Amino acid sequence: MGNILAFGDSNTWGLIPGTKERYPWGVRWTSLVQEKLEDARLIEDGLCGRTTVFDDQLRPFRKGAEILPLAIESNYPLDAAIIMLGTNDCKKMFNANSHTIGKGLELCLNELEKYIKPENILVVSPISLGDEVWNPEKDPEFDENSVETSKKLKAEYEGIARRRGNRFLAASDFASPSHVDDEHMDEKGHKSLSDAILQKLEEMKIA
Repeated sequence: MGNILAFGDSNTWGLIPGTKERYPWGVRWTSLVQEKLEDARLIEDGLCGRTTVFDDQLRPFRKGAEILPLAIESNYPLDAAIIMLGTNDCKKMFNANSHTIGKGLELCLNELEKYIKPENILVVSPISLGDEVWNPEKDPEFDENSVETSKKLKAEYEGIARRRGNRFLAASDFASPSHVDDEHMDEKGHKSLSDAILQKLEEMKIA
């Protein structure tokens, strides 16, 4: 197997909770997966603030469905992809429910499936937001409804993946947000998620 695109937001980029810094190689989940891959290259494409389709006026170039064609073309050919988006779609400014966010995910999948077989795409629903993420000292771009919406993404994404023939994994089954910011994974979460994703890639006969 050749190239695997890992397309996501700050939890794919590897943001250290409560900072603007990035976990180093050997800590963030993408690097841990790469270290275990023998015959494949995992392409890290995480961007803080990235959404599926929503336009954040404060942070341009974050719409995943628009950026994906460029990511695919610049890294062509791709044999598989991992996509983990949805957390930023839960921000109160977008006022989106889980069904709408799922529609955004599908637009991203439409782009991926132009080049990659559906069964070689791993849909990962993101970790749930912590109950106090919206507090002023954490991330007030979210609110209490954001937390509830994030918890519904697992079922929404699983249904989409099954219908389309993609593979599915729920990050929330293996990792939780750090209590520091209730939004990003700590080192333990990155390790647990990397193990789960690697196992899924092996089941897909990609790893």
